[in-house]
Amino acid sequence: MRYVKWFVIIAFWVLVAGFLHYTLPQHDVARITDTYEKRIDPGENALFWANASTGENVNLTGRDVFFIQTRLNNDKVMVYRNEDTGWGWPPYFKFDTSNLQAEAADLRSTAAAPQWVVIKHYGWRNEFLSVYPNVVSIRPVDGPDVRIIPWLNIVLLTLIVAVSWAIWVRWRRFREARIDPVLEDVGDNLDEAGGRIRGLFRRKG
Repeated sequence: MRYVKWFVIIAFWVLVAGFLHYTLPQHDVARITDTYEKRIDPGENALFWANASTGENVNLTGRDVFFIQTRLNNDKVMVYRNEDTGWGWPPYFKFDTSNLQAEAADLRSTAAAPQWVVIKHYGWRNEFLSVYPNVVSIRPVDGPDVRIIPWLNIVLLTLIVAVSWAIWVRWRRFREARIDPVLEDVGDNLDEAGGRIRGLFRRKG
């Protein structure tokens, strides 16, 4: 029973960590190499595409999606999608996809004359599932070694830890004050009842 308990606890926190890692903003330093538009018909990976909630026809399954090709400062290739999030989840309230695509096209550069940018995004890149992180914003920087401090993530994670700790402390106090005494009484009553039953069998014997 103990192993089942720990399995459930670990699985819960793994899901929470995965959800936060996908949802919270991340920052990459990269050089934009190209921008393009492609027709997408989401299938089994539809969960990882933004919902059509910013004026598009929600009955259509396929749609044109902007993409931004980059090369990261570690020389790896990364491809991002550029979709509005609208009023849906995650709550980035992004409505400027076309403007952002124009900015990305204007910031394209080559290895000989690089223009480095910081790309703020959320989501994951998975080649097997054709999943792409979604760009939230782009800003130019002086070089590839710029230091980025994720203040929003620090504040949100601190609040989550504080709230989780407060809930756990209150639950422990409630359990010690209300639940544990009841369980102890039940256990004592069961022991007493078992003693009486054993006594009856002894007398009959």
